[in-house]
Amino acid sequence: MANVKTAISINKSLFEQVNKLADELEVSRSHLFVLAVEEFIQRYENEQLLRQINQAYDDLPPADEEHLLQGMRAPHRKLVEGEW
Repeated sequence: MANVKTAISINKSLFEQVNKLADELEVSRSHLFVLAVEEFIQRYENEQLLRQINQAYDDLPPADEEHLLQGMRAPHRKLVEGEW
């Protein structure tokens, strides 16, 4: 995969923290930024997936109505299958 150079502006204290962490991890500053962005993107995608899952479950009836649905399923099935 081809690499692309980019320039970013960050405040001095964050720059110093990045340098310190890169030294501790024995990676380049550039690689540290790549790792951070990859993790950020993964978290973002996971949050989007969770939102989609929650939206799908929003269609379900509230838990207190579930017992009513349970009682209606068997008679409904019999009706649909022509047993009534």
